[in-house]
Amino acid sequence: MAEKKKAAAAKAPAARAQAPAAGKAPKKRAAAKAAPKRRDISDDDTAKFVREKGGAVRPAGASTVQVVDAGNNRLRDVALRPEVFGVEANTHLMWEAVKEYRAGGRRGTAMTKNRALVSGTGRKPWRQKGTGRARVGEARNPLWRHGGTVFGPVPRDYSYSIPRKARLAALRSALSQRVSEGALKVVDSFPIETPKTKALKGILDTLGAQGKTLLVEHRPSEALVLSGRNIPGLKIVDSTQVNVYDVLDCGTLLLSQEALGKLEERLTP
Repeated sequence: MAEKKKAAAAKAPAARAQAPAAGKAPKKRAAAKAAPKRRDISDDDTAKFVREKGGAVRPAGASTVQVVDAGNNRLRDVALRPEVFGVEANTHLMWEAVKEYRAGGRRGTAMTKNRALVSGTGRKPWRQKGTGRARVGEARNPLWRHGGTVFGPVPRDYSYSIPRKARLAALRSALSQRVSEGALKVVDSFPIETPKTKALKGILDTLGAQGKTLLVEHRPSEALVLSGRNIPGLKIVDSTQVNVYDVLDCGTLLLSQEALGKLEERLTP
């Protein structure tokens, strides 16, 4: 009897080692790692670029604008760079740029004469006491006629400067805001060969430019400048001289095709 019990006890550990542990599932082999899905440029939900009808690829956030001729006839569409014409408007930067522009136009030469600069004697007009009149020290004091001015303006420098990168960022914000407002129009070219105000005024009327208009051309010709200097509300500038104040102050922003390319080249961060 004792020998049977010893044999059963010897067999129990071996059977326990062969049987799987109770309550524990057998380990599974690690599944093969799935390959990442390839993003196609045609997926409009996830792709960063879109394909136009002609086959050209442009950034998804870019907006397009029509290019017209002097007769306001549509020639083609051009995509605007989103990093120049599609940024979020920063009102504080634009305020800083306008402040810099307007402060730079102040002469700062206003001046008045104080009691040390006006002509007149420094002698005491009468004795301090005994006359019955008010005491006074000199005839040049501010209370008297022809006396000096108290706390008047003096010549000073009103100039205000912001960093170059901030100035360019403010210009990008202003251009993006005008694009969102629909105030930007791209013209292929301005065919003005001789100084003729009537010819340029006809082009502006055809393009629908009313009120204040900013015309931006790359290296504008002398004929174009002379033709537009007598038109009220029109300002013609080179593409390198565009500033935030003029962009925000105009009702219509006219860009030539060449000026648009130069602006994008200069303002792309």
